Amino acid sequence: MVLAIANRQYISLIDYTLFWNATQKLYIIGKKNWVMIDTINGAEASAVIYSLTETAKANNLKPYEYIKHLLEVIPQHMDDTNTAFLEDLLPWSDRLPDECRKVINK
Repeated sequence: MVLAIANRQYISLIDYTLFWNATQKLYIIGKKNWVMIDTINGAEASAVIYSLTETAKANNLKPYEYIKHLLEVIPQHMDDTNTAFLEDLLPWSDRLPDECRKVINK
C-alpha cells in the first residue's frame, strides 16, 4: 500500500514537473511579447488566450479553429440567461465540430 501511494506521488511529481517545464517554456517564449502589455486588462486578455490555446492543444484540437468557433457561437447567446450551451463549447465536448479536431494518425 505504501509503495502504491509513493508511486502515485512520484507520478504526480513527474506530471507536475512536465507541466511546469512546458509553462516555463511558454513564459520564456512570450516574455518579449509581453513587454507591450502595460495594463491589467491586457494581461488578463493574454492569459485567457494562452489558456484557451493550451487547453485546446491538450485536448487534440486545432487552437485557431477552436477559438474561431467560440467567437462565432458565443455572440449568438449574449441575451440568453441559460448558460447550458457552454457545456457544448468545452474542449473535451463531443459536440464540437469536426473542423476543430486534429486528425490523429494511428
